[in-house]
Amino acid sequence: MLHDHKNMALVVFVHGLWMTGLDMWWLRRNVARHGYRVKQFSYPSLRCNVQQNAVRLNVFLQQQWLEFERIHLVGHSLGGLVIRQLLHDFPAQKPGRIVTLGTPHNGSAIAHLFNRHRLGRLLLGKSALCGLLGGMVRWSVTREIGVIAGTKDHGIGRACCGLQQPNDGTVAVAETRLKGANDHIQLPVAHSGMLLSGDVARQVAFFLARGHFDR
Repeated sequence: MLHDHKNMALVVFVHGLWMTGLDMWWLRRNVARHGYRVKQFSYPSLRCNVQQNAVRLNVFLQQQWLEFERIHLVGHSLGGLVIRQLLHDFPAQKPGRIVTLGTPHNGSAIAHLFNRHRLGRLLLGKSALCGLLGGMVRWSVTREIGVIAGTKDHGIGRACCGLQQPNDGTVAVAETRLKGANDHIQLPVAHSGMLLSGDVARQVAFFLARGHFDR
């Protein structure tokens, strides 16, 4: 059991593109085993843009303020960009740390490939501009953030040309790097597979407790 939290810390999970949050249930359960309360934030990843979903996330977090002293945030893929936008637009949040999982902080090469075609643009929805295609607000928040990148290239990226190595099958490691992050770690997991990885869950809980990953 890690220290730093007990019953007064909440971990809010933010899913990625096309998802609802059900995909994060295993990760939530395993992080909860380290003594955290956990909740899932769900949002319309296609119908609303990153800024609009950051507004929704802010409303969700405000509903937790009375119950919890600390609120940590864990975002998978696009979810990490929503968290970044949240803290840019609404910096007055409860204390807490952040972990992003396979988040394309520098834009996604696959998203750019999709964006060339009408069907691809429909699949990206409104999360493309100032989000998956890059152009995100600069990270200048004085809050501890850790980045986990995958190196097991099993995914849509294997069928697409130009995805830089190493990658998690969807997002290149280079795309996950965030200037100003407190720590960055690479694990042998695929983009979706990181949600089912015990090692990822352990590293998430470790960072939330200590502000760095377990080397």
